[in-house]
Amino acid sequence: MALNKQETLQLRSALQDAVVKCSERCLYQSAKWAAELLTSIPESAVDNTNHNIPPGAPLVTQNVDPAEARLEAAEINKYLLAKSFFDCREYDRCAAVFLPDALMAGVLSSYRQSHRDLFDNETRKDDKTGGDTLHMSTADDADAMETGKLPELSQKSLFLALYAKLISGEKKKDEEVEMVMGPHDTGDVANRQLQVISAYLQTWFDQNRVGMDEDEERVVSQGWLEYLYGMVLAKEKNEKEAMEWFIRSVHRFPMNWGCWQEMTMLIARVDELNKIAPRLPQNIVSFLFHLHASLELYQQGHNLATSVEQLLSIFPGSSFLLTCNALLAYHSKDLIAAEQHFSTLLAQHPHRLDALDHYSNILYVLNMRPKLAFLAHLCSSLDKFRAETCVVIGNYYSLLSAHEKAVLYFRRALALDRGCLSAWTLMGHEYVELKNTHAAIESYRRAVDVNRRDYRAWYGLGQTYEVLELHTYALFYYKKAAGLRPWDGKMWMAVGSCLQKIGRPRDGIKALKRALLADSNYESTGGNGGLSQGHVGKTPGYMDPEVLLQIALMYDQLEDHEEAKSYMELCMAQEEGEPDVGSGGGGDSTLHRESMGASGQRPDNDDDDYEDNGGGGGGGNEGTGVTPATSKARLWLARAAITAGELQTAILLASELCQDGVEVEEAKALVRQAKMGLEAAGPRNGKYMTDGSGAAALATAES
Repeated sequence: MALNKQETLQLRSALQDAVVKCSERCLYQSAKWAAELLTSIPESAVDNTNHNIPPGAPLVTQNVDPAEARLEAAEINKYLLAKSFFDCREYDRCAAVFLPDALMAGVLSSYRQSHRDLFDNETRKDDKTGGDTLHMSTADDADAMETGKLPELSQKSLFLALYAKLISGEKKKDEEVEMVMGPHDTGDVANRQLQVISAYLQTWFDQNRVGMDEDEERVVSQGWLEYLYGMVLAKEKNEKEAMEWFIRSVHRFPMNWGCWQEMTMLIARVDELNKIAPRLPQNIVSFLFHLHASLELYQQGHNLATSVEQLLSIFPGSSFLLTCNALLAYHSKDLIAAEQHFSTLLAQHPHRLDALDHYSNILYVLNMRPKLAFLAHLCSSLDKFRAETCVVIGNYYSLLSAHEKAVLYFRRALALDRGCLSAWTLMGHEYVELKNTHAAIESYRRAVDVNRRDYRAWYGLGQTYEVLELHTYALFYYKKAAGLRPWDGKMWMAVGSCLQKIGRPRDGIKALKRALLADSNYESTGGNGGLSQGHVGKTPGYMDPEVLLQIALMYDQLEDHEEAKSYMELCMAQEEGEPDVGSGGGGDSTLHRESMGASGQRPDNDDDDYEDNGGGGGGGNEGTGVTPATSKARLWLARAAITAGELQTAILLASELCQDGVEVEEAKALVRQAKMGLEAAGPRNGKYMTDGSGAAALATAES
């Protein structure tokens, strides 16, 4: 993707306009995003000598619509007063400048009365005709309303006043619940301003003929009020209609990044993203949105990597795109590359706190305690009262196993920002460590309420219910997690293990085979470009020994001993990394406690991934080396060999176990049992004793 000089000038002008317009409406996060993107455009990409820069920048932007420009000019003094109140966080005073409480109460009562009259009329009509009650659409309701005429305000002033009311309602809602997860924090406290804002906006859209199904409008809409109405509908859980208003808003003003973020929050699956993509305006912001939404859905691959590279060629210093690049590596499980990207980002933008909670997660997984301590100190020196800072410090204390202090800082993060997803999920992991399953479940549930795409919270719920031995509930939540990350073998491994525990081994085998397939597809499409801490010893000829062992044990449970034996042999073969074993990569061996629990291990302590990476010294192209899973497979095969009368094979396998130092006593007992069998058999098995390897194995076992 490359822009010529004229296109670059137009993009820069649009971003400048977006910064000013978002700032005028107190949408500071959107203004910051546009400003960061604006300054990342290299000066060499445009010819500065051809700019027609006015001698003085205007105080506010000039509206191209004459009617709106007249209203804004008449309101300029009141607008400046209202904006100063908003900047001082006096939200009710800001709203009252243009919309006094008496006016808003009248609008709400008129709206309620009109709906009551409409309902009564429809009820009488149904009583006469005997038909069913009609469900009126929003447009039909608006047409039936006979409200008084609203005050004549510009769209900018109206947006500022209603937005201030929305923020005021959110602030009072947080104050009402008081302590995070306290007795009043039930999660069902609503913003009491939503109804009055919704009523006002519906009336305004009706009077100005601005609606989703209207072709002609009395007033040229600028897109801001549609954005605000979409936010109200989203908070009221009317997500389908909210998406329609957001789409309408981005067509009117595509540079409002806050609207694109709200759309991202409503998209739960990739197919939903693909479904709305053709309905969006086709511009560079839409391209940025698609990248951002894909990362929020935990996507990874060559296409996304290419998209990031193309955008970085236009905005080479963009902190937003550098963060996307780091998160792409994180989702691809290339933790070393992700850490390097975040380190570079921090060096270029040392005062930026956005997304550093993700960086702290990576440092936690990689056990980089000095770097995590430095990051915590840096964030604390920049701003102690940012949610990201509290999450970073909480992760540091968690790494020190100070779980009570970690919980304290995660609660502080939530006190500052109730929508901080990382804090809810990580606090759930800490409660799992503290054996407080009730609090852990509540934390995970609140994380899902904030963002239902968070597979880590779904997995955490499954994990906690598995600790409580409620395997049916655990299976439901594991399936939710697997649905969000179908290419992640760990998710399917949890599903298979749970199916086995509830007495469905055949379904469990299918799930575990899907885990192997998912890992294989992941390795072929991951696009991470190499091995990392998350891929130690996982080569193209590798399959996860733990998954293979579980499949074999399930076949053994079904008394299909031939299949069980073949999978045990396949599991043991992973030590050498034989190229003909299969293709595909293993699952993530160091999934942060975000997906595996606070300590990175399964609650039943059957997950031996850390030992898989460290035991036996295997790695690179030489396989995994000896792991607990492969040792269990070798022990099973030794027992099966004795049962089948293959005493030579049993001695070889058992003696190898003695050398590995795993299950040594039982291995020696198997050697003695096989040796007695050979002595009892007499000369018929003499051919074994002439084999030098057999004599050496016996000598080693006896020693």
